[in-house]
Amino acid sequence: MKNHKSGGPEGELSAALRYLNMRYTMPTGKAKGVLTDIGTEELAHMEVVASLVYKLLEGVSIEAIKAADLGSHYADHDRSLYWVNAAGVPWVAAYVSATGDPVADLHENLAAEQKARAVYENLIHLTDDPCVKDVLRFLREREVVHYQRFGETLMHVEEYMRQKKVF
Repeated sequence: MKNHKSGGPEGELSAALRYLNMRYTMPTGKAKGVLTDIGTEELAHMEVVASLVYKLLEGVSIEAIKAADLGSHYADHDRSLYWVNAAGVPWVAAYVSATGDPVADLHENLAAEQKARAVYENLIHLTDDPCVKDVLRFLREREVVHYQRFGETLMHVEEYMRQKKVF
């Protein structure tokens, strides 16, 4: 049903596609590798979020779906996962930005990871299920690690770009 952490601009789908797209314009193999690794991990996060949502909805009654204000989603999709943000707006490719400038793109990724961390924190506050909180905390911490890796990669790319290049 509504897959709040996967379908918006701060979601896992957007992050995975953004990073896997940006890797092509990174100037070093190390930077390309970091974006490939993190983009691939974001795809795995999509699977975790999708499994969590699917399991939470498995066997839920129509009455409970209506009570959770998910009737319109059910009408269109039954209990299927559908990539939307928390307001029900479907995912769009415009969420995947890239400038081709490695420094600008890495700054975008740093911001994206902080936004994703914030969304996970908000989701943690919205649930009282300890198992769901554990999953969300794990995913939140991975966003922190990604932020750190992008920071290191930004320093690496800036150093590379400062080097004199003789052809």
